[in-house]
Amino acid sequence: MQSLFFSTPADRLARARQRYFEEGELPSGAVSDAVYQSWARCQRQKQDPLGKIEFQPVSASRAQLALQKNHLLRDAWLAEAAEINAVLGATLCGAMLTDPSGVLIGATETGRTHEKITPVAHRIGVNFSEEVLGTTAPGIVARTGQAVCVQGGEHYFASVSAMHCAAAPIRDIHGNLAGVLNLSSEDRAFNFDAATVVGLYATSIENRLLLSRSHDYLVVRFQISPALLDTPMAGLMGVDMQGKIVWKNAVAARLLGTLAGDAQTAVLAVDDVLQSSFAKLASLPLRDPALLRLSNGLQVHARCQWPARDMRYPVLALGLPAPAAVAQDTSLEAAPGPRSDTTTDANPASSEPAELGEPSEPSEPASLRDADADLIAKTLKECAGNVSAAARKLRVSRGLIYRRIQGA
Repeated sequence: MQSLFFSTPADRLARARQRYFEEGELPSGAVSDAVYQSWARCQRQKQDPLGKIEFQPVSASRAQLALQKNHLLRDAWLAEAAEINAVLGATLCGAMLTDPSGVLIGATETGRTHEKITPVAHRIGVNFSEEVLGTTAPGIVARTGQAVCVQGGEHYFASVSAMHCAAAPIRDIHGNLAGVLNLSSEDRAFNFDAATVVGLYATSIENRLLLSRSHDYLVVRFQISPALLDTPMAGLMGVDMQGKIVWKNAVAARLLGTLAGDAQTAVLAVDDVLQSSFAKLASLPLRDPALLRLSNGLQVHARCQWPARDMRYPVLALGLPAPAAVAQDTSLEAAPGPRSDTTTDANPASSEPAELGEPSEPSEPASLRDADADLIAKTLKECAGNVSAAARKLRVSRGLIYRRIQGA
């Protein structure tokens, strides 16, 4: 026992591996429960821990499908990738993004002189699922949806014991796993808190992804400190036109004392959690945060916005006059480039300009000119609060619907 006590962590881990794989002794205290459970699943699949593994990509068609299907996630990753690469530069670490199944769809630069595994592993289409590569951080997160670190010999296959990994989940507006962000270091253990860093950037990517799917939702940002509103530490909620909370990020869930993506989200009204009506929230200033009180008693600073289609500018909240600098920009919805919302018009040419000021527009169809607010309310209800869908159904612009709701 003396030698065990004075041995290094690597020696203790090696001893635990030997006893587990050769003698069946549980590695209690030597590895985390997440790693042990992964080892057990790999054993049940008859994987040989001493076997050689190859980082082979999936088929070209499957890799292309993964890129296409997850283009919004990849766009969110690309918006953060340069900063991640710069932050990690001197640490000799790399980052990669996988889809929910573990297929790699993005990675930072590789090819440092000491790296042998990383350049081969960080290729588009490589499958990091537990079934293929055994116990790895991205593989465990893809399997369980929970953040994890897998260091050196904790990897199931001994041939990749030089790797050190930390991964965190990224979730969509339904609370489902949308992807996995992973940090890795080859031949060198992390000399910083990798779990915190990967969690921070996973949150940043997740927030961008949530906003990219929220064109028709009022997005509420809130935190106990106003200095955190423009950081990954901001709580975010998407609220539809009926005042129902459609989604919330993990920070918002923690502030509210609930779970992100839980079953209650779909039936909660914003009045119940922020003690403020939808109309009041929609009229909050775009820049100066307002003080609100949560139903649990916490006082928070909050701002609201309608995310713009190109994710560069906020669409003005209902009831607010347009600042001149923004009102003159009518290109927010007509800007060229890939469309980031699959629920919008199939024909890009039919997209109306964002009505931030009072731009001229075609004459209103008779079907709406003679209608009143009841027709608009009924159509919005039929479209589950989706303003774009209601506008298409009534053959008018979204801005016209917003003005009619206000009684303009």
